[in-house]
Amino acid sequence: MIDRRRLRELFTQCYASSPRLFYAPGRVNLIGEHTDYNDGFVMPVAIDRGTMVAAAGRSDRRVRVRSINLGESAEFDLDLPGPVQTGSWLDYVEGVAQCLESRGVRLNGADLLILSDVTVGGGLSSSAALEVSVGMALAALSGKVIDRRELALAAQQAEHRYVGIQSGIMDQYVALFGKSNHSLLIDCRSLDFHLIPLDLSQTALVICDTRVKHTLASSEYNARRSECQQGTRYLQEVLPAIASLRDVSVTDFYKHQERLPEPIRRRCRHVVTENERTLESAAALRSGKLAELKRLMADSHRSLRDDYEVSCLELDLMVQAASEVPGVAGARMTGGGFGGCTVNLVRREALDQFHESVALEYQRATGLTPAVFAAEASDGAREYL
Repeated sequence: MIDRRRLRELFTQCYASSPRLFYAPGRVNLIGEHTDYNDGFVMPVAIDRGTMVAAAGRSDRRVRVRSINLGESAEFDLDLPGPVQTGSWLDYVEGVAQCLESRGVRLNGADLLILSDVTVGGGLSSSAALEVSVGMALAALSGKVIDRRELALAAQQAEHRYVGIQSGIMDQYVALFGKSNHSLLIDCRSLDFHLIPLDLSQTALVICDTRVKHTLASSEYNARRSECQQGTRYLQEVLPAIASLRDVSVTDFYKHQERLPEPIRRRCRHVVTENERTLESAAALRSGKLAELKRLMADSHRSLRDDYEVSCLELDLMVQAASEVPGVAGARMTGGGFGGCTVNLVRREALDQFHESVALEYQRATGLTPAVFAAEASDGAREYL
């Protein structure tokens, strides 16, 4: 939990003024992985860890920003856009500012102090939490009322242009529209969503951080997106009405899959079947059918491992260790892959055994000590008054 009073004090020490506080949560995705940039369905949960920005306005158009986590400071001029895709954390901050400007939101300068308790590179969307909290702060300090959907799109645009990751809309959307005790079933084409009750009274949402992030993540993410686009073009030859893999039914895919070369066939198979699993998982949650949800999460992980090839040894070991603990109602990798976290649904009476067993087995196999912690389903971005 971020200490808001301490953050205010640090801001005053740094900038000699009093700040406003803006917060956006990280997220864990229950199911629906790598479907968002294919116009498909996802079912994330905003969690009770996130990024907080202490902020005060300036009379000019300069933005000064300091990251407490990194111990680094930077600044930029809103009238003189800097280079894109520098590989610095500033790409996220300046990116969202310039993308808001490009959408007609005239911003004032600001002093920003950033603190996060979301692990960077853990697959819990620390980047979207940063983009959304900064974007909300800059707009509010400039006296602008911005629609949450527009802010989500501006943050996604920043990810594309300034960071170089062709991400879908899921992370930014759940950071803004998350709701306590619910997951969000998001239609990534229409941007409509349904709140799915998530009863965590008997079953806990547990995140296991493998403590690894392989360097393949960014380049392979964009490669997978390209492969899905190629697969769509192949299938359009026999299914001319489709615009993306979202439009391909499981039946039609298996009917025409021989038209697709490998590995594009497997990439498309994952997306098509994952969309179906996500809708089935929402129905299972609504009706309390945890056994069905467990099967769907297991199928999702196998598909991500074998067809989409975005898992890794550490994620597979973590899921296997979790699946062997009695009382586990679901386990799979979550996020972009190649490291990061797994998401697990665990009966509360089994939590102690789960933590001990999973941590021990994973450490024995890898020599790494994982972070294992329960998370709550939280509300989306907000200002703390």
